[in-house]
Amino acid sequence: MKNIFKLNYLLYAVLTLFIFTACEEDEAAPEEENEVEVFTDVKLVFTPAGGGAAVEAAAQDPDGAGVQELQVLGAINLAANTSYTLTMVIENCLESPCELMNEEIEEEDEEHQFFFAFSDDAFTSPAGNGNVDSASDPLNYNDVDGNDNSIGLNTSWTTGVASSGTFTVRLQHQPDVKTDTSGATDGDTDFALTFNLNIN
Repeated sequence: MKNIFKLNYLLYAVLTLFIFTACEEDEAAPEEENEVEVFTDVKLVFTPAGGGAAVEAAAQDPDGAGVQELQVLGAINLAANTSYTLTMVIENCLESPCELMNEEIEEEDEEHQFFFAFSDDAFTSPAGNGNVDSASDPLNYNDVDGNDNSIGLNTSWTTGVASSGTFTVRLQHQPDVKTDTSGATDGDTDFALTFNLNIN
């Protein structure tokens, strides 16, 4: 009888120790957090190569952290036969003051790439209709990551003759996916915005 009592006591002690140790291990290893990038404001700034006023187009998330997505606020209006540098300005304005998200994209440049689509012949450089449909199509990227792959916070454009159409910019988040051949469907889409494009 005493042996059965000792055996039960020993079994209870071992189970208690096992449960206590398991709980300690759970507490010591907190769950890994995946930080969600928040983009509330996106601005496209086209700066003429020969000088003059920059042309801006914007999109904004009207409800911040709510269910709505970024919404385009106006058209892109460019001059015909003109060269521009396009700079992306991306912010999280749920912070005060607004947090410039360009810096985070630059820090994680090996995980991000912008892709573009536009109406045929809207630009003489790059020619074609952009690289959303095919990553190998021409685009004039001015910035690269540590692996010499394109980013797209800064690009170059030359308009053609007067026309109207659309211009799409798409930011892909591509951790462990981005290569020199990865495309606009690889990884996750942070945002995809389509603007009306007027070239006069």
